[in-house]
Amino acid sequence: MFHLPGSEPGSYFLRVERPGYRGRTIEVELGDEGAFVEIGLEPSPIAVPGLVVTAMLTERGASEALRPVGVISGEELQRRMTGTVAETLASIPGLAATSMGPAASRPVIRGLSGDRVLMLEDGSRVGDVSGAGPDHATAVDPLAARRIEVVRGPASLLYGSNVLGGVINVIRDEIPSGVPHHATGAASLQLETASEALAAGAHTTFAVSERIPLRLEVTGRTSGDLRTPAGQLGNTSVETLNAGAGGSRVGDWGHVGGSVRGYRNHYGIPGGFVGGHTQGVRIEMERAAVKAQAAINEPAGAIGSVEFDGAYTWYRHKELESENIIGTLFRLQTLSGDLLARHHPWGPFSGGVAGVRAAWDGFGYGGSGVARTDTPDTQRSTVAAYLFEEIDLGAVRIEAGLRYDWVFISPARKDPDSDIGNVRDRSFHAASASLGLLHNIGAGMTVGASLARAFRTPDVTELFSEGPHLAAYTFEIGNPSLGTEQGTGVDLFARFESVRFRAELAGFYNRIRGYIYGEETGRLSRVLLPIYQFQSNDAVLAGFEGSLNWDLGRGLALQALASSVRGTLTGTDRPIPLIPPLKGRVGIEYERPTWFVGWDTEMAAEQDRVGAFESATKGYTVFNAAAGVRLTMGGRLSVITVSLDNVTNKEYRDHLSRVKEIMPEAGRGLSLGYRVVF
Repeated sequence: MFHLPGSEPGSYFLRVERPGYRGRTIEVELGDEGAFVEIGLEPSPIAVPGLVVTAMLTERGASEALRPVGVISGEELQRRMTGTVAETLASIPGLAATSMGPAASRPVIRGLSGDRVLMLEDGSRVGDVSGAGPDHATAVDPLAARRIEVVRGPASLLYGSNVLGGVINVIRDEIPSGVPHHATGAASLQLETASEALAAGAHTTFAVSERIPLRLEVTGRTSGDLRTPAGQLGNTSVETLNAGAGGSRVGDWGHVGGSVRGYRNHYGIPGGFVGGHTQGVRIEMERAAVKAQAAINEPAGAIGSVEFDGAYTWYRHKELESENIIGTLFRLQTLSGDLLARHHPWGPFSGGVAGVRAAWDGFGYGGSGVARTDTPDTQRSTVAAYLFEEIDLGAVRIEAGLRYDWVFISPARKDPDSDIGNVRDRSFHAASASLGLLHNIGAGMTVGASLARAFRTPDVTELFSEGPHLAAYTFEIGNPSLGTEQGTGVDLFARFESVRFRAELAGFYNRIRGYIYGEETGRLSRVLLPIYQFQSNDAVLAGFEGSLNWDLGRGLALQALASSVRGTLTGTDRPIPLIPPLKGRVGIEYERPTWFVGWDTEMAAEQDRVGAFESATKGYTVFNAAAGVRLTMGGRLSVITVSLDNVTNKEYRDHLSRVKEIMPEAGRGLSLGYRVVF
C-alpha cells in the first residue's frame, strides 16, 4: 500500500516500474488528503524500457523516442558498470570504445568519436580534453550515475551543432529540483579480479529544511595492471577520486541552486607498441566544476518554464615521463551559460523550446625537453541560438529544429610563416536543422525517420597543433586552413513491441563534407617521433543497428543485438581509420523476482577495411556469465551481482584498442557488485 500526498485534486496517471516485473500504468483519483493505492505487478524477464530526457522536449519512454535511443539504469547499469562511461555502454547497439589501456577509453557511436560525440553530465558539457587524443580519459565517473542515456545519430540541436555521432548524458540530478520526504540515495561496492580493482561510492539526497534539499556524493576507484591471457599489461593502474555536493531552494515557483564537483584521475598509459611511448607514461588529470541552475515554472501565458544553466570548469592534464618529469601539459578553462524557455501547446505546436547559449574556452599547452610544443595557447568563443518544436497529430508526431552558431577561435601567437601554415584568427558560422517523423501504425508497430543537417568547426588541436604528444607518442601537425565539416544524416527505423516481444531495427546514412581526421604520414619529426597530420576529405558512414528482446515464458528471456558501420573517404576511396567491425551479442537469461542467472555470447567479425598504417584485426567469440540476487531488508532494496567475463580465458584483440599489437584484451575476470538503494 502506497500513500500519495495531497496535490491538486483530480485524476492522474501513475506509472510503476521495478526490475523483474512488467511495468504498469494506473489511473488514480486524488482528493484533498491524497490517496492510498495498492499496486500489483506481474513478473517479466524483459527489462522495462527506460525513460529519456536527453534530446527530447519532455520525459518519455525510450519506445516513444523519435530517434534510436539507449538507456541503462538501475540493475542493468550495475551489471554493466566499469571504470569508464565508454566501456559501461559498449553493450548498446551502435556503440564501441577506443582504448589505450583500461582508463583511456572514449565512446564511439556509429564510427564517430572525439567531439562528434557529446559527453554531458546532467545536460551540461563535461569540460575536458578527452576528444583531443586516444590517451585522454573522460573526466566522468559513472559509479554514482542514476542512469545513462545515449541518443544515436545527429542529435538534438539543443546541445550543439557538431553532434554528428550522438549524445551521451550521465544523469545524477546533482542539483535537486524537489525536496524528498526522507533521505534517499544509494551505496555501491565493486570488486574485479582482472585488474585487482576496488571501487566504492555513495550518494544521498536529504532535506535540510522544508524548502532546501542537499545532495552529497563521493566515489573512488583503485586498480592494478590489467591481466590478459598473454600476461600483464604494464603501467595500466588507475587511482580515481570524485566528490560533489549540490543544493537548491525549492518553491511552488520553481527552484534555484548550485553544485561543486572535484575529480582526480591518475592513470598509466602502456608503452612499447606502435603508436605508444617506448617506456609508457603516467597521466595526472584534475578537474573542478561549479554549476548554477534556476528554473521558473509558469512565468507567463503560454510559457511553461524558463531555465538557466551556468557552469565554470577548470581542467589540468599532465603527462609524466620517468621521475615525474612533465612531458606534455594541457590546460582548459570553460565558462558557459544556457537560457531556454519552454512553451505550452500553442497553435499547431504541442510543445517547443527556444534558447540561447554562450561559451568561452581557454586552452593552454606546455611541455619540456623533447616534448616541448609550439602549439599556441588559444581562446574560443561561441554564441548560438536555437528553436525546437513538436507537432502531435495523434498517431503521428513531427519534430523540427533550427540552430545557428557563431564560433571565433583566436591563438595567442599569430604567425603567417609558421611551419604548419598561416596561424591566425579563425571564425565560423552556419545554420543547422533537423526534421523527424514518428508514426504509430498500431498493433505495437512504430516507424520513424529523421533528417539532420549539422556542421562542426575544427577544434584547436586540429587547427594549431605543432609538437609532440607524449603519451600518444606522436608529433601532431595541425592545419590552420581547415574548414568546417558539413554533415547530412538520415535515420530510418522501425520498432515493434508486445507483451512478450520487443524489437528495433535502424539504418543510417551520414555524408560529411570536409571530414577532418588525423593520419600517420610515415615520416619522422625532428625529435624522431612519427608525424601525425590533420587533413580533411569527404566521407560517408552508413550502417545498421538492431536489437531483440523475447520473453520465452517461464522466466526465460532471449536478447540479441547487432550493429555494423562502414566508413569511406570518398575523395580517395579509402576506409576511414578506426572503424569498429560488425559486432553482435546473443544472451539468454532466467529471471525470477528475487534472483536471475544469465549467459551471453559476444561476437565480432574480422576488420580488414583499414586506413593507412592501420593493421587488420581477426574476429572473435567470447562467452560471459552473470547471476544476481535481490534482497529487501528494512524497506531497502539490495542487489548483489556476480559476473564472469571471458569464461574460457580466450586471447582476442579489439580493433579499436591502440595496444592490440602487444597485448590482447582482458582475460578471465570475476566481478562482484553490491548496491543498496534507500
